[in-house]
Parts: sequence; C-alpha cells; structure tokens
Amino acid sequence: MRIAVCDDSHRDACAIRDLLEGQEVKLYDNAESLLADVRRSGMRYDLYLLDIFMENSLSGLELAAALREVDEAAVLCFVSTSDDFYREAYDLYAVQYLIKPVGREAIRLLLDKVEKIFIRNTDREKTLRYSWRRASGTIPYGEILYISSREHVLSICCADGRVQQSAGKLDDLERQICGDAFLRCHQSFIVNMYHVRGLSGMELVLAADGQKVPVSRRYYKKIRERYQELLFEGMEWA
Repeated sequence: MRIAVCDDSHRDACAIRDLLEGQEVKLYDNAESLLADVRRSGMRYDLYLLDIFMENSLSGLELAAALREVDEAAVLCFVSTSDDFYREAYDLYAVQYLIKPVGREAIRLLLDKVEKIFIRNTDREKTLRYSWRRASGTIPYGEILYISSREHVLSICCADGRVQQSAGKLDDLERQICGDAFLRCHQSFIVNMYHVRGLSGMELVLAADGQKVPVSRRYYKKIRERYQELLFEGMEWA
C-alpha cells in the first residue's frame, strides 16, 4: 500500500511511518509539497494521513479539501492532538480520525478498514453475466440489490428498478459471487449487503426504496454478523 504522511512534526511523522512497517510510505512536512506532487506530478496514494494542525501551511482540513478536488476517491485519515474536528472530518468523508500519540493497534485497525475499502471497490467494478432466451449481457455488481430464484429462473433486481431475468440456479450463483458484498440470505435469495439499510426481524430493508428481502433462520447469524460489520465500517453502495 502506498501511503502519504503529511505532518510538520518530523518526530510524529517518523513515529507513524515506523508503525506502517511493510508499507510504502512517503513523508511530507507541509501541505504544499504534497499538493504539488498530486497536482503537477500526478502522484496518487492509496491512503493519505494528514495532520490537522500544521504551522506556516494549509491545515490538514484545507489540504484534504484540495486533494478531493484532484482525486475524488482519495482515502483520507486525519491525525490530531484534539478531537475538535470530527465533524469537519466526517464532512470530508475521512475514513478515520486518530488522536496523537498514535498507537500500533489504531494503525492496524486503520489499515484493515482501508483494505476492506479496496475489496469493496474491486467488487463494485465486477459484473454479473446474464443470459435469457436470445439476450445476454452484464450488470455491474454495484447496481444489483438482490437476486431471487424460482424454478431455475433468476431475477436480478437492480437499484434503478430494472429486473433482469436469467437462466440459472441460485446454488451455482452463490458459489460464483458470494463473499464480501453478496450473501445468501434465504433459500431463494442472494442479497447485496452494501445496499442494506436495516435488519428488521427476519427481513433485510434495502436502501434503494425500502424493499424487504426475507432472511431464513439458516442464514440469519451470518447475515447479522456481516450487517454489523458494515455498520462499523460505514460502507454502502446506495
């Protein structure tokens, strides 16, 4: 993972770099030098760790806003001696907010979260192939709410309201796509967990328009655990 650490305290920056062992880390002591690399040199990092307070430089918040203009998908984490700027960090879609001195466990949790974001983005770029009568095509994973099955006919229900039918068996599809994003939740349903807004009793409520998908007792424990993970991660496709 390529990581930029921007902090005007060389000691603090080096301390964070030491905790990021095994990663490719570049240190910046001011916002302007990092921005120059991103804007003029086309540098991109998998993660930006930005100090909130930097003397004689843009603040970490100002730097983050500038980075967002160049790289909308930038994964940002703020580091500060104070928790006064949580709200501003949230508005900039920061993945984490760390309080100095930063500990090893905090860095481990941060890297785990970033890895999950990468997995999610990879899944989003994948497509599901369908074949129905004489028609065939693909649908991006991120557009699929859930897939239901009846008599070897799959119904692929999409966020835009489209329902595409395809020949196939749900058991075969489960082996093909289920993992981080898609889970089997019922004998007749596979659901995209990134589109789930709530778990109500034995039903999943979807973010698109409040549709509900049943959850059977056989799959309930795994569905609940994954739903709780996603609540903690704060991730969705909707």
